[in-house]
Amino acid sequence: MNLHVPDDADEAEAAAIAAAVAAHVSSSAAAAAAAAEASDDEGTWWGREWAFAGRVDGLQGRSIRVPETTPTDAWTAAGRTDRF
Repeated sequence: MNLHVPDDADEAEAAAIAAAVAAHVSSSAAAAAAAAEASDDEGTWWGREWAFAGRVDGLQGRSIRVPETTPTDAWTAAGRTDRF
């Protein structure tokens, strides 16, 4: 990662900018990892299949039944709605 600080920033200001950016990148990476782990825990459609079927009905104008073998990742499942 390249970090550009203002030319008129002194050494302390540059260090503060670098520390703030590093903290932001670190917390963003931690949040992404936590979100990925949380989505891995959702191994079934239990309790979410009706909401997904309703979303398909609202967007595509057709009623579907969400098979138990449907991937639990919403983006992947959305790409397969033509098979339901």
